[in-house]
Amino acid sequence: MAGKSPVMAGAEQREALRMLARSRDRGEADRARALLLTLSGWTSPRIAEAFGVREDTVRLWRSDFARGGVEALQATVAPGPAPVKTEAALRVVTPLLDAPVADRPNWTIARLMVEIEAREGIKIGRSQLSKALRKKTSAGGDLDTR
Repeated sequence: MAGKSPVMAGAEQREALRMLARSRDRGEADRARALLLTLSGWTSPRIAEAFGVREDTVRLWRSDFARGGVEALQATVAPGPAPVKTEAALRVVTPLLDAPVADRPNWTIARLMVEIEAREGIKIGRSQLSKALRKKTSAGGDLDTR
């Protein structure tokens, strides 16, 4: 069914979409941008091509917005247990890597794993620690692991 989307938004919702479009979370930002493009007349196929997603995905975003407003486009925390190991690792690692580079040892993933186990009593795998460090730095943290 081709044509104009029935999705509508008032000035307040448009402003909220503009704010969400600047989110650090790429998924949130993409969903908000897609809705802003929808409101400016773009079609599902055109938006899908621009964002590298399926047309059905664009329609889902529109449907979510129509049902729940801007809040429905925001990222949610996946259900499940708390990330105990990751939190413990970051409690140990953050101050270690915040020290000036000239005054700190050369921390490798392997050395950090040993230090985390010594201080927190938790064994964390190389892959999990590496992911935790990447996530921490991409979320606006300033860890310098290079």
